[in-house]
Amino acid sequence: MQALDPWQLAELYGVRVVALGSLPLDHTIRDHFHIVRPHAFSGALLPHRNGAIIIENDSHPLARRRSTMAHEMAHVIGEHKFGTSLVNERGCRTADKLQEDEAAEISAELLVPSDAARLLARQKVTDDEVALRFGVSIELARWRMNATGARIIARRAANYRRASGT
Repeated sequence: MQALDPWQLAELYGVRVVALGSLPLDHTIRDHFHIVRPHAFSGALLPHRNGAIIIENDSHPLARRRSTMAHEMAHVIGEHKFGTSLVNERGCRTADKLQEDEAAEISAELLVPSDAARLLARQKVTDDEVALRFGVSIELARWRMNATGARIIARRAANYRRASGT
């Protein structure tokens, strides 16, 4: 089980990724999003010619950046119609809630696949270990281990084995 590299995924899909810090912005604007209010902007998916560009806030911790990138790529993978999609600490801001919910599910599956969650739950791997293994936040790891039913399934399997003596 290897963690997905969302930057490689973007490259595979022909999506250009630009770090906010590399844009030719006035330093006060860059400092605003890097230092003053870093959580106000995580990323944006912008239409560009026949494709898209992702601008990501390179001042965020790597786990946050991976989550942002996976979310924006989920819109691409899902063939979502979009204008501009902005992500901050409260999630993605577009007009289409259905697309946002779908992108959240797709990105979570990209980062911590259901099959991997079930296998790791059977191995009694902690949320902290899942987070480290897949390069995600502990909160995302916990959510995936619960939302996939992985821990419940592992508990049932253990109870069944115990009851049957195997």
